[in-house]
Amino acid sequence: MIKYANSIPKSVSCRTGRIGDNHVQASFSNTIVTIIDIWGREISWSTIETCGFRGTRRGTPFVAQAATGNAIGAVTEQGMQRAEVMIKGDTTLRAIRRSGVLLSYILSETLQKTEE
Repeated sequence: MIKYANSIPKSVSCRTGRIGDNHVQASFSNTIVTIIDIWGREISWSTIETCGFRGTRRGTPFVAQAATGNAIGAVTEQGMQRAEVMIKGDTTLRAIRRSGVLLSYILSETLQKTEE
């Protein structure tokens, strides 16, 4: 089920298109995808549980891509054309690129292990 928090505001100029930020937080048991506009208001969100996945399948990359595609699909119907992506954890970048939204900025906040 697609969750609509707010519609995308139309005050952005037609030349630049509608712009938003995609925040993806992935862990071993859950993935949360939040899409906000340039003013920080939530437009759409999706989790693995809202896509209908339960049990041990929740930690797979396929399910994370399904949750990302679910959230992105909601905003592309509303007219989002460009986005910035902030990813923490497992990358679901493939689903975002497949949606047709132009990516202007990608930031990976994944912690890297250091050896002593």
